Amino acid sequence: MNPHRTIVVDKPFLKTGCVLGEAPLYDEKTSTLHFVDIVKCQVLHLNLVTSELSVDQFDEPVSCIALRRNRRGLACAAARGFAVIDPDTRKLNYLSTPLNHHYLNAGVRFNDGACDSQGRFFAGTIFSKEHNIPGQLFRYDPFDDTTVVVDEGPFTDSNGLGWGKDEKTFYFTDSLVNIIYAYDYNNGSLSNRRVFADGISAGLPSGTFADGLCVDSEGGVWSARWGGSSIVRFGADGRVDLQVHFPFALNITACCFGGPEEDQLFVTTAHCSAIGGDPSRQAIYPDSGHLFRVDLSSKFKGGKWRFEFGG
Repeated sequence: MNPHRTIVVDKPFLKTGCVLGEAPLYDEKTSTLHFVDIVKCQVLHLNLVTSELSVDQFDEPVSCIALRRNRRGLACAAARGFAVIDPDTRKLNYLSTPLNHHYLNAGVRFNDGACDSQGRFFAGTIFSKEHNIPGQLFRYDPFDDTTVVVDEGPFTDSNGLGWGKDEKTFYFTDSLVNIIYAYDYNNGSLSNRRVFADGISAGLPSGTFADGLCVDSEGGVWSARWGGSSIVRFGADGRVDLQVHFPFALNITACCFGGPEEDQLFVTTAHCSAIGGDPSRQAIYPDSGHLFRVDLSSKFKGGKWRFEFGG
């Protein structure tokens, strides 16, 4: 990695105190940044104009969110499957529940997800090594109410996913093996799975893992590094060409572009104790769990890498 291509961000944008902050999503219509805390079973909404923060509390984890096309409220993947959040009652209404109690009791749940331009919701699950249940990638189609497995894996923890320029390439992260895959994408169908980026082969430290991602207008893939205090940008060739370093936050979980010019990178993080982590490290990384913003004006803008839910 070229040391001259490093951006250092040493102060949080907002001290949110999340245990497992994830899945930031910017709504340009309302200037609102939505994100989740999976462990606290919360969806948070930050108005970037007024700085007002509101929180919706649920009885089970919500792991990723999507705006709805021509409708109020949000769609999401929650523990058991795909759902919508009623904007008035703030209740979770499931549309499809492919995971039953057998999976949930084994520690399997849905994790990251996003919608394509037709409004289909893709989301993956986390694996259970103890029960030999692999992570898998699902697709929910709201137009015919079908849920199918589009890649059986086996994956570890399904994570950062989205589309490249022109929606011809689909990216999907297998976290614990540090691989970002690329697929050919054609109207809901995936083919030709291949390795786009291998974090360890790229020289990133062992013991750090690929988490959420987003895609910029040039087609660069920004991948959050769990345990690595950083986000790395992979160019079209799958090589790291830029790093954003957060010296006082350990677990960087996900990122998205937002703001009026789509040139601000919003970044979620997790507490050092999350997912069996070492809480004593929080003294060294006291901003773990807070929300960050990276000013990339005149440098990068967000691409069309995820879309609105069609239901």
